[in-house]
Amino acid sequence: MGGQVSGSVSSLCNELFYQVMAFDIYEWSMRAYLRYKTMRRGEFVGKDDSGNDYFVDRRTKGTRREKRWVVFNGGESEASRVPAGWHGWLHHQTDTLPSADKPFHKPWVKEHVPNLTGSVQAYHPPGSSLRAERRDKATGDYEPWVPK
Repeated sequence: MGGQVSGSVSSLCNELFYQVMAFDIYEWSMRAYLRYKTMRRGEFVGKDDSGNDYFVDRRTKGTRREKRWVVFNGGESEASRVPAGWHGWLHHQTDTLPSADKPFHKPWVKEHVPNLTGSVQAYHPPGSSLRAERRDKATGDYEPWVPK
């Protein structure tokens, strides 16, 4: 019986290893393809304050629907790391490139905060089972729903 348990644990570990390895190979191949596409077809058009590089496809440049993309500066590829001005350019909302002399900034715009979902710093509202402290017991103001 002990051999069955260790065998199932071993097969589970092997399965998880290959799933993680497949993800790493997929991620690596996508990054390699992006580097190849950028080197072969991309024309550099600008860089934002975070160090992200923006490109346009040489073959479609100046056409009605030119292809545009961003190569993120280190870390994960996260869409929230693209500033508003560059987001508009990437999504063909404007054809003018954002510049340092005329930044897209409104007084109410806050500094960028990365998406923390799934990380240790993620927000957990009061009463969440993922919070360290326990929720107070229900008082008399709580009435459960009862079907009729």
